[in-house]
Amino acid sequence: MAFVITSPCIGEKYGECAEVCPVDCIEEGEEMFFINPDICIDCGACEAVCPVTAIFMEDEVPDEEHEYIELNRRFFEEK
Repeated sequence: MAFVITSPCIGEKYGECAEVCPVDCIEEGEEMFFINPDICIDCGACEAVCPVTAIFMEDEVPDEEHEYIELNRRFFEEK
């Protein structure tokens, strides 16, 4: 199970999450960052440094943010 970046990241894009990721699975998109679910090792480093509390374990993503699970996955499929 991977971490997922959700709507609070839109327009913010601080980037601390990408800086601390030990496997470089976080990439910057046009409006927000995305986590590659196939590379994420579930270490939690990104979650700990996110200043807008936008990162959740996939099974802990709030109900109103579930669309971001698929958006993160699709971002990497379309590359």
